Amino acid sequence: MVLILKLGGDVIEQAHSSLISDLKRAASKERVVIVHGGGDEVTQIAEKLGKSQTFVVSSEGIRSRYTDAETIEIYTMVMCGKTNKKVVSSLQKGGVSAIGLSGVDGAIIRAVRKKKLIVADDRGRKRIVEGGYTGQIKSINKDLLLTLIQKGYVPVIAPVALGDEFEFLNVDADRAAAHIAGALGAKRLILLTDVAGVYLEGKLVSKMTVHEAKSVMKKVGFGMEKKLLACVEALTMGVNRAIISSGMVQNPVTRATKEERCTVVSNE
Repeated sequence: MVLILKLGGDVIEQAHSSLISDLKRAASKERVVIVHGGGDEVTQIAEKLGKSQTFVVSSEGIRSRYTDAETIEIYTMVMCGKTNKKVVSSLQKGGVSAIGLSGVDGAIIRAVRKKKLIVADDRGRKRIVEGGYTGQIKSINKDLLLTLIQKGYVPVIAPVALGDEFEFLNVDADRAAAHIAGALGAKRLILLTDVAGVYLEGKLVSKMTVHEAKSVMKKVGFGMEKKLLACVEALTMGVNRAIISSGMVQNPVTRATKEERCTVVSNE
C-alpha cells in the first residue's frame, strides 16, 4: 500500500506537535511519499529580495503565481532548499528515514512549459499573457520513487518540475501530489491543510463525488479550488479516495486515514 501525503505551507510552519510521530507510525505500516507546499514563504522571501509577486486567475477560476524568470529562481531556491530541508530535518529528528528531492532530481516530475496563459480580471474579462515558467505535468518517474520507498525511504518532494528544455518549472504542489498518487497506484491521497476540509455555507462537507467537486470548485475560494481540482485529477488517474483534512489537529494523518472530520472525495 502506498500513501501520498501533501503538506501545505501552513502545516509545515504550524502543525500539531504530534504530526511527525504520527507520520512515523504511518510509514511503519505502508509506503509513504510526501509532497510539500510553501508558497507563502516564497512570497515573503521574494518580497524581502525586492521582487513583488503577482497572482493570476485562469478562465476556470484557478489562482496561481505568475512565475517569470526571476521568480522561478526564488521559487526553486526556497522550495528545493529552505522548505524542503526543513521538512526533511524534522522527519529525520523524529526517526523517519526521509530523503529530500525535487521534481527535477531524477526527472521525478516532467512538465511542459505553458507558453500562454488565459487569465481573467475581477470582471471576468479574459486576456492572454505569456506563460512564464509555469508547467503542466506530463509524467512521473515512478521507478525511482518505487525504488526509494521499497528501500524504506520516505521521499519528500518539492514541487519544481523539469521542462522539455531542462528548465525549472513551477507546478502546483496539490496537483503534483495527485499525479504522483496516480502514477504509483496509490489508494489514497491526503492533502493536509489549515482547515478541516471543504466548507459550503459555513458547514463542513464530509463527502463529495467527483461531479460535486467539479460543480463547487468556483464557490470554495482560492486555495481550496486547487485542492478540489487535485482530488478530481487523482480520482481520474485511478486513486480511490482523496482526502482534504487538517494538519493542525492531534495525529492528523491517522485522523485523515480514518476519515474523521474531513472532506472525502470519491467516485461513490
